[in-house]
Amino acid sequence: MLMHPWAIWVVVAVVVAALVLGWFARAAKQERRRVAWVANAGYLTALPSFRSRISQYRVLLSCLVVVLFGASIAAGFLVSRPVDREVRSDELATRDIVLCLDVSGSMVEYDTEIVQRFLELLPSFHGERIALSIFNSTSRTVFPLTDDYALVEEQLTEAAEALDFDVDSLDDFSYDAEALDRLLAFLAGTEGLGQDASSLVGDGLATCALAFDLEDEERSRSIILATDNEVFGEPLYTLPEAADLVAERDITLHGFYAGAVTADSAAQEKEYRDAVEAHGGLFYASDDPDAVSGIVDQISAQQAAELDADADVIITDTPETYFAWLMGLLALYLLAVWRLRS
Repeated sequence: MLMHPWAIWVVVAVVVAALVLGWFARAAKQERRRVAWVANAGYLTALPSFRSRISQYRVLLSCLVVVLFGASIAAGFLVSRPVDREVRSDELATRDIVLCLDVSGSMVEYDTEIVQRFLELLPSFHGERIALSIFNSTSRTVFPLTDDYALVEEQLTEAAEALDFDVDSLDDFSYDAEALDRLLAFLAGTEGLGQDASSLVGDGLATCALAFDLEDEERSRSIILATDNEVFGEPLYTLPEAADLVAERDITLHGFYAGAVTADSAAQEKEYRDAVEAHGGLFYASDDPDAVSGIVDQISAQQAAELDADADVIITDTPETYFAWLMGLLALYLLAVWRLRS
């Protein structure tokens, strides 16, 4: 970005004004200059060599004007002060966020949206650590808490591609076999208890609570849990028990509920909401995967407010590109002037 974009037009206007004034001054000087006439020299203008030199002169003169104008633009950008503007917050850099995703069939579509949204948010992170844990009947840590954003981007991209699968296509066998293989490879390790157990939310959340390290440091720790809370099987932890464990470890739990309307869904949603809100977390319910982006943004904004994270704006001058252009164009200008004089 440019700190003073108006300066470009000022520089261009000054250069154009100087060229116009220089042209009129040169014309006036030529009118006052004495002319020496040479007899029998009229045929010179018809000579091929003379015409060739005149053509070269005009081409060089045109190039000179273009180069000078380009140098003026480059100088204008330098005067406008090109900078990189970055917003940072030391408080937000102490955040640890664990994405805790239920990867049972009914949640895959919502998980995809959450992962993609964090991919979009990644460039705005500076020091925050992120982890991804997925669960069904058992849990798998995709990657632990880290601020290695190259690794995070790689892993989230792979996760988004694997989760971008139409689960309904399994019913009529219209699925893409390659996409299914990619999904199954990603979900490996989350179905250790077989087909009789699914969406053991309490166990999955308890595992996510154990993903935090650096217990001696003062850090903001939060879990974003996405599930429909539709439990099949006997978990070691119920959802309320796991939520209590999270609170005991001084971790904030934020919940995203995306359950379908069934005979038990109202009770499942209430249990989930109570477990999250009882410990001061944010709870959202939605049947629209497109709403996930807004929900993630609201959670991030709430964390910033709670941390009282006043942003610092860091401005770094970046004149390198335009300075290189200016030097190159000035070199061409001097070369063209030397060629014209010769």
